[in-house]
Amino acid sequence: MLDVSSVNALIVVPSLLGVIWSAKEWIAVAAVKIDGHPDLLAKQDALSAKKAKDTVEEMIKIATTIQLGAMSFLMAEYLYMAVYIVLFSVVLIYFTGVPTTVAFVVGAVTSILCGWIGMKIAVFTNVRTAHECWKDLGSGYKVAIQGGCVMGLSLVSLGILALWILINCFQKYFTFEDSKEMFEAIAGYGLGGSSVALFGRVGGGIYTKAADVGADLSGKNDYGLEEDDYRNPACIADNVGDNVGDIAGMGADLFGSFAEATCAALVLAAATEGLKDHWCSLMYPLLVSSTGVVVGLLTLLITPCVYPVKDQPDVEKALKGILVISTVLMTPVVVALSMYCLPEEFSMGPGFEHVKWWYCATSIMMGLWSGLLIGFVTEYYTSHSYAPVREIAETQKQSAATGIIYGLALGYLSCIVPVLALGVTILVAHSICGMFGVALAALGMLGTMTMALTIDAYGPISDNAGGIAEMAGLPETVRGLTDCLDAAGNTTAAIGKGFAIGSAALVSLALFGAFCVRAHVTHGLRDR
Repeated sequence: MLDVSSVNALIVVPSLLGVIWSAKEWIAVAAVKIDGHPDLLAKQDALSAKKAKDTVEEMIKIATTIQLGAMSFLMAEYLYMAVYIVLFSVVLIYFTGVPTTVAFVVGAVTSILCGWIGMKIAVFTNVRTAHECWKDLGSGYKVAIQGGCVMGLSLVSLGILALWILINCFQKYFTFEDSKEMFEAIAGYGLGGSSVALFGRVGGGIYTKAADVGADLSGKNDYGLEEDDYRNPACIADNVGDNVGDIAGMGADLFGSFAEATCAALVLAAATEGLKDHWCSLMYPLLVSSTGVVVGLLTLLITPCVYPVKDQPDVEKALKGILVISTVLMTPVVVALSMYCLPEEFSMGPGFEHVKWWYCATSIMMGLWSGLLIGFVTEYYTSHSYAPVREIAETQKQSAATGIIYGLALGYLSCIVPVLALGVTILVAHSICGMFGVALAALGMLGTMTMALTIDAYGPISDNAGGIAEMAGLPETVRGLTDCLDAAGNTTAAIGKGFAIGSAALVSLALFGAFCVRAHVTHGLRDR
């Protein structure tokens, strides 16, 4: 097994690398000059210098308006969150004590910080994506991915660092009877993250859909305007909603799942005699997530070489490749991590007296590959490249009603494979490792969360880029390229939702299992 210093290094170093890489990509996005590509335009004679300058100024103006709207929404939402955090902290102190309350506040603040970072980089990247699409598709895609990976890497890295610091501070400044009691208090971290997710996901999600539908009704129905027509002021609200719902909201949602899954696994590990006495085994759930950051960094380096983006069909291949490569790379990492961090054999309680290290690796890989399967199924039912979306488009030729009915039917049909995947994952993981296996399966599904969030954030960035291109009056060819990015982005946003829902199902069961274990409830009977 690894010693304490090695374990701490494996947790801290990847997290710091993730933060540093996020800063590097942010600087790279900031280095993109919004100047209208004067050299390119001079060669093509597509626009006069005067018109190009006016267009660039309009792009910056529109992007600034979207940014101000998004930040205004976040500030209003965070004000209500702050009131909730203060009031609920008072309740927690009374019923659970100071340690749990501290963990709750840290989890909530970390989630808020991650959402704010994601929002800032998204509204910073959208106009630059539109500007680079003025040059070519590959440049626009590159900028959008760079902006997306800032959110993916920073959210996971900051979440791991905050949890690791919290654990070490609890060991140093609080007195507990044993590690079980300490990690019960640490579980407040997951509660804090989930509380913020409730505000961010529901509040942001309702806003974005209301703004989207409102913009369509006010523009298309009343005046016959096209999508993102500059004469429709509701389009700004629509673009703001893409950020607050699918960036800040989705980020908070997945952060809550990550925090809850990790805390549930830590509680179960601390309640296991064969794991709680070894720091390496106890920190095993946190190590799974930290090594996932390294896998994400390697994926970002490998994917452009394997899937270069030059033409429109390359975009979906590259986004799908990010998921595939990260999953493939994560698999041997999980095996090696389990081999070196866990005992050869240990007991997880009655019925699970002979759990082997590779049982845990199998549980994680079940969640890992189930997540990829859910991603593929989601892509099949939401991508314009496959039959379901094309069939819905054909039904719209008859009437809107047939499109709605057919779309609803396909929505129900798309749930079959993900439900079966989750059911098999839960069955296998619980059969070999008990509730600890279910918690590890949830961590496995979130093991590639850095990349899932990267491609999820890419979607709203590309969508905003298309809106800016249309409202600023860029050439039709630019809107065509942003639409290509956006079409793939809609699919990736749906894939992110699939990860969020699948992991939430596993996490909820893992939390219930952790509660039952700590409440000494086994085989449906209370331990007397």
